[in-house]
Amino acid sequence: MNPALKKKLYHYAMVTLACAIMGIAMNTFYMPNKMLSGGIGGVAVLAYYVAGLPMGATSLICNVPLFFLAYKYMDREYTVSALYGIIAFSVSLDFFHFLSNYTVVHDKLLACIAGGVLYGIGAACMYRVGGSSGGTDIIGAIIQKNYSISISTTGFAFNICLLLASVSLFGIEPVLYTLLTFFVMTKTCNAFTTGFDYKKKVIIISEHHEEIAEAIIKIVGRGVTYISGEGCFTHRHRELVFVVIKLTQLAKVRSIVREIDPGAFMIISDVNDVFGRGFTLKPSGPNFPRPKFPEKHESPEKQE
Repeated sequence: MNPALKKKLYHYAMVTLACAIMGIAMNTFYMPNKMLSGGIGGVAVLAYYVAGLPMGATSLICNVPLFFLAYKYMDREYTVSALYGIIAFSVSLDFFHFLSNYTVVHDKLLACIAGGVLYGIGAACMYRVGGSSGGTDIIGAIIQKNYSISISTTGFAFNICLLLASVSLFGIEPVLYTLLTFFVMTKTCNAFTTGFDYKKKVIIISEHHEEIAEAIIKIVGRGVTYISGEGCFTHRHRELVFVVIKLTQLAKVRSIVREIDPGAFMIISDVNDVFGRGFTLKPSGPNFPRPKFPEKHESPEKQE
């Protein structure tokens, strides 16, 4: 199969799955417990509670002007993907509406957590392939393109306005439950988008940088990079050891550094995502021999 076609099919399959998961979450946990939602889906929920209008149809109608904005200001690929996401999400809201007749979880707090987790998984499936279900995502994408304001900021502002309107209609308690759902959903979405295989960035400053680097390569199996630096106080040249490792490998690196140089200076920080050899490509390390380069003290002429 053509790789481009395969990628496109995978994209739309993930968008379909994401919309189905979000539709199930809303109808299974939100609706039976009279909870609210955010974005255009939240407008559809409000319309359903107030006037009994079908959520999917309301969502589709509200998205029509937003689709024309996307058509005018965004590229063709984004517009087509957004249109598919709008239709898929609207259909899933009405297709799974029968689930709202069954109260699976009676405790509102548990419903908030379960609904937030399930909806967050669906949103993560959407964001991992760069998809969109329309709504505030389109507004956010246009504003980000023209004014460099993040999509999440635009969505947050819209949801605050929506929740303020909901307070006047339903009181403060449903809104507080909704805020809890937003929090759980955001945390879940971030976790599934970036993955659970957390990475750490380690920078080591030591007089024994060569020994530490060799030990990390041989024992941990991670590639290491030297970064040239200079001490501001002493003006001495130093080689900083830079390495990105998995969370499970952090204890090994700490042990190596403490054993070789107990006085070494280490900086450890989180890494959101990593691409390249050893992570998304073939691994580096002792099983993959390093290429041979001229020694540092030898000139190219001498090598010849």
